[in-house]
Amino acid sequence: MPTPSLEGAAPPAGHTATQTTTQATAQTAAHTRWVQLGLGLVCMMTISSPQYVWTLMTKPLMAKLGIALPELQVTFSLLVLLQAFFSPFQGALIDRFGPRMLISIGTLLSGVSWVLASYAHTTSMLYLTYGCIGGLGTGIVYVGVVGFVVRWFPDRRGFAAGVAAAGYGMGAIVTTFPISASLATHGVESTLWLYGIIFAAVGLVASQGLRVPPAAESVSAAISRTAVATRDYRPSEMLKTPLFWLMFVMMTMMSTSGLMVTSQMASFAADFGVSKVLVFGLAALPLALTIDRFTNGLTRPLFGWISDRLGRENTMCFAFALEGVAMAVWLLTRDNAVLFVLLSGVVFFGWGEIFSLFPSTLTDTFGTRYATTNYGWLYISFGIGSIFGGPLAALLHQHTGSWVPVFGCAIVLDLSTAVLAMFVLKPARARFVGVRG
Repeated sequence: MPTPSLEGAAPPAGHTATQTTTQATAQTAAHTRWVQLGLGLVCMMTISSPQYVWTLMTKPLMAKLGIALPELQVTFSLLVLLQAFFSPFQGALIDRFGPRMLISIGTLLSGVSWVLASYAHTTSMLYLTYGCIGGLGTGIVYVGVVGFVVRWFPDRRGFAAGVAAAGYGMGAIVTTFPISASLATHGVESTLWLYGIIFAAVGLVASQGLRVPPAAESVSAAISRTAVATRDYRPSEMLKTPLFWLMFVMMTMMSTSGLMVTSQMASFAADFGVSKVLVFGLAALPLALTIDRFTNGLTRPLFGWISDRLGRENTMCFAFALEGVAMAVWLLTRDNAVLFVLLSGVVFFGWGEIFSLFPSTLTDTFGTRYATTNYGWLYISFGIGSIFGGPLAALLHQHTGSWVPVFGCAIVLDLSTAVLAMFVLKPARARFVGVRG
């Protein structure tokens, strides 16, 4: 007797009950994974404001605490460094206890850090709350969501990682103006308290729907057009491979090159004489920063999507070279305010995709079971890049009195990483997966 389908009709001839059940499971999983991606995106958006809205907090916090900007900026450094350097530990906890529990804790920590910071009346208290607690919370969510979504999308890892990373890169667009208005109307203490509660509540609710994916083959039968591992590598195994350290060096190079320039935009825009020039009726620098935020978010899912179809290393080579060329043209036309604005967007467009291409490539290479912990180790490279990028650029400019060496270093790093992607990483990954996968 034929087994009835989910709709109650008899299945096609030759189908077994097992085949019908498998198809139904695959269809359900295919629908569920988009819901999971959406929930992960919401979680990422709730943790984006501590980093991307920080600039709005500096003046009111300086006035409240009576401190200078360099002393206050230690808070931001703690946030970024703890987010990056604790990633392997946070990833291991997520792999051990599951994404729902840990990402719930991370969203709570991130929101609560603002609530506690609203009561901070000393610099050390602000460091502990906004910097340390906030950094740990955002790190758990960032690494957790990226490692989570690449497991749900074995056929679209680049796109999924890009969407998650875009939520972090662009999430603050939703909150920038409301927070700015609240600061002007209610002050910094009330703003931190109110939005901390909102972020914690929204993140906690969204994270409750997160689920561990079924086996990759039941999610989709399609395979991305790139070399894919056939077994899962533990972090201890991955760290022993030269291939991982090649990716680590490449991501460090790209992080450093991008941050060398992007972190100094206000300074070299003033030196180039374009910071106060009007472009399309708007001040050049704020317009450039607005465009940059948009392109920095757009590039993550876009290049991730392209890499799912054209291959990770091919996409890396094009994107990294694009940034290098855009920087070169940017430098050569630095006195043209219109080109300054437009090319800044291209530079960010060629840089932000590292947050989709590297995690998807890493998971393709070392498997999905330990994807979160493994990406935690790779994400340390961004922390190193943030240390090298800003201070190194400032030091080079201080010693040479020119921005040309800064741009030169960034361009060389970009083009070198593009070459490594195509001619070293691509064949090395093919050999690794073919021989050892």
